[in-house]
Amino acid sequence: MKCGIVGLPNVGKSTLFNCLSNAKAQSANFPFCTIEPNVGTVSVPDERLAHLEKLVNPQRVQPAVVEIVDIAGLVKGASKGEGLGNQFLGNIRETNAIIHVLRCFEDDNITHVDGSIDPLRDKETIDFELQLKDLETLEKKAEKAKKIAKTGNKDAAKEADLMTRLVAHVEAGQSVRSFDATESEEALIAESQLLTAKPVLYLCNVDEGSAVSGNEWVEKVRAAVASEKAEVLHIAAATEADITELDSFEEREMFLEDMGLKEAGVNKVIRSAYNLLDLQTYFTAGEKEVRAWTIPVGSTAPQAAGVIHTDFEKGFIRAEVIAYDDFSSMGSEAAVKEAGKLRVEGKDYIVKDGDVMHFRFNV
Repeated sequence: MKCGIVGLPNVGKSTLFNCLSNAKAQSANFPFCTIEPNVGTVSVPDERLAHLEKLVNPQRVQPAVVEIVDIAGLVKGASKGEGLGNQFLGNIRETNAIIHVLRCFEDDNITHVDGSIDPLRDKETIDFELQLKDLETLEKKAEKAKKIAKTGNKDAAKEADLMTRLVAHVEAGQSVRSFDATESEEALIAESQLLTAKPVLYLCNVDEGSAVSGNEWVEKVRAAVASEKAEVLHIAAATEADITELDSFEEREMFLEDMGLKEAGVNKVIRSAYNLLDLQTYFTAGEKEVRAWTIPVGSTAPQAAGVIHTDFEKGFIRAEVIAYDDFSSMGSEAAVKEAGKLRVEGKDYIVKDGDVMHFRFNV
């Protein structure tokens, strides 16, 4: 599961990516500094994992991870191939969700492709290019489905009707994610890999002085996207980049405290990206390792076991489950068992976020 960082050139995408992944992608004051997408595997901050480590005292700890992709800046005309647009749009298609970075700071030393700061205009530029590309896809699919429908194929007739309604929706300047679809229609939309169907997080890149409370531009962005039901966060990416360069944890904490921040903004971004991808965490906890495992929300116990090893899923017998709150409050697996709080669950169990699990299987 990948989350792609998109936006116009020079809005702070690569700086943000470096903060998130410490992968040190090239960032510079000129458009198309990033050509090939940079991919980073990012650890998901989770206080529960740190608490389990204290209780269990394992030999090693492994956090959950999410993949972040830094995609080159899009420009007007990207849908028609401008600025290597087709390549960049293809990179977005391969992601599962989008972090849309908007520049909400003034800096005469950093050029803007349109010559002035206006995140609402920038958002419209990106939306328009993604919508144009989706329109191209939808029109082709509608035409193909209509031809098949003429043979009497009822499924094709339904698809043709859906694609035609989606064309009208996108032509009205709306993204596919705001289309009111039935469950069966959502499955067809998912198959189409439409760019504007992907869930989105709007990330306002602000100056250091606006790191705590945001600024006027952030509020304008919130108002503009209110109908999209999308999360809006703000972060001072350049300042966060400086923080990541500090040697010790203590120095970084002091820097954040001086700024009035309780935690690094990138931590919020990573957690939001994790939620945006509709992911959740379960834990395994033993003397050798305490580990957070990433699974899609709604996963069954065998599917969760399969993340560890496919044999666990194939030979699944049962799962021994402890709610995180029970493990946390009672302090150990033995205490949980003694209190009768350990549950044995079968193949139909839907894993809850934070479950501490142990699997029984037979190969």
